[in-house]
Amino acid sequence: MSQLSETDLRHIAGFQKNEITEHHIYKNLSERVDGVKNRRIFAQIADDELRHYQVWKKFTGRDVEPDRFRIWFFSLIASLLGFTFAVKLMENGEKNAQKAYERVSNMGSQIGALIKDEEEHEQALLTVLDEERLQYTGSIVLGLNDALVELTGALAGLTFALQNTRLVALTAMITGFAAALSMASSEYLSTKTEAGAKSPVKASIYTGVAYIIAVAVLIAPYLLLNDIYLSLALAFGGALTVIALFNYYVSVAQEVPFKSRFLEMAGLIVVVSGISFLAGLAIRHFFGVTV
Repeated sequence: MSQLSETDLRHIAGFQKNEITEHHIYKNLSERVDGVKNRRIFAQIADDELRHYQVWKKFTGRDVEPDRFRIWFFSLIASLLGFTFAVKLMENGEKNAQKAYERVSNMGSQIGALIKDEEEHEQALLTVLDEERLQYTGSIVLGLNDALVELTGALAGLTFALQNTRLVALTAMITGFAAALSMASSEYLSTKTEAGAKSPVKASIYTGVAYIIAVAVLIAPYLLLNDIYLSLALAFGGALTVIALFNYYVSVAQEVPFKSRFLEMAGLIVVVSGISFLAGLAIRHFFGVTV
């Protein structure tokens, strides 16, 4: 220990703080998640983090307080967005710490084993997590994608056909609500005919709620503003924002590429909206519609 530099000791104290912080995060999750398997996995990781903390403590010779803000933040994320997203987001952030671990990897076999444990063991445990809401990602995608593509296109057409924010909002609201019920019903029937563990009722609820949320985001500018074209631009921006946020969530929780999924959904919206834009303009011109 006398051979360690002040820089090494600062790094190790940072590792200690990280380990004891994650110990408390995983311990909190183990007490709150559903399912015996999930609780056992989180309890095991919490124990491992505490054991790692004790290893680092041998080098510093002192205790380190956990990061209370990180504990609160990731506990909140887990409550709002699910424990799978929270822990994988946390572990993704830890990848940046690997270079720091490499600086002290030559301090003994115990340290080498600990670093290997960090890289392999926790990831292996996280792959067997089972969270119900992730089983219904397909239903959420169906609701969001259909609402964003269909309603964004409809808004583009209605904007140039009606030229009135309140009329566009009212028409889109009625259309969106009816479409949400239709999509939820279709998802219920579709899931019911599939062989699997998914509940048709829950699948339909996820689809319907996702659709309604998308509708609310898209029509909000038309309810709040009088500028018809600014409302359309904000609705389009809102659609892209929703797509980006949802695909980021899926990319973290399910470890799938973000860019390709985002570009695919965004591309669909651009194409459909462009066609609807031209259709609305053509209908207004050829039928002589004025409002």
